[in-house]
Amino acid sequence: MSEDTPVKRFDFQTTPIAGLMIAQRNPIEDHRGFFSRFFCADEFFQPGLKKSIAQINHTFTRNRGAVRGLHFQYPPHAEVKIVSCLKGEIFDVAVDIRKGSPTFLRWHGEILSAANKRSLLIPEGFAHGFQALSENCEVIYLVSASFHPQSEGALNVTDTSLGIIWPLVMTETSEKDKHHSFIDENFEGVTL
Repeated sequence: MSEDTPVKRFDFQTTPIAGLMIAQRNPIEDHRGFFSRFFCADEFFQPGLKKSIAQINHTFTRNRGAVRGLHFQYPPHAEVKIVSCLKGEIFDVAVDIRKGSPTFLRWHGEILSAANKRSLLIPEGFAHGFQALSENCEVIYLVSASFHPQSEGALNVTDTSLGIIWPLVMTETSEKDKHHSFIDENFEGVTL
């Protein structure tokens, strides 16, 4: 490779749901350790991030089995998310809630960890949540829209109509997440 050839820091892989992508980070390693990039606007543009990052969020989840989610924002505050695990291991889930999508209400999960250096690129029109698979998990989210409380939406993580198979018994979730509504015949998703 010549010095003029840009180094590719990510490999993008498709999932069974259109638009939902896995970003595999390609670290540069030597005897000291490694250098890894979590985001590059140029590289993320091609697989679907056409907006700038507006906010970066960091979560710490103490207990194995705890679940957070399934959160989203209604348009015009819908958000693209890039989710990465900094410490520990999580089962990261995205649910397609795009009105008219051929995969409407289908979900896809990926294990993200500090060790596997994977991120999930979640487009607008998806609900997102995760389960901690280890103690003391730290997760970072890069999002394309600032939090807008009036546009907040959520699905219930225990909604059997979604059929999410959490890898572990769910040990806890927030009081707020416990009380999100279950999907009924009136739920049409989001129009982007």
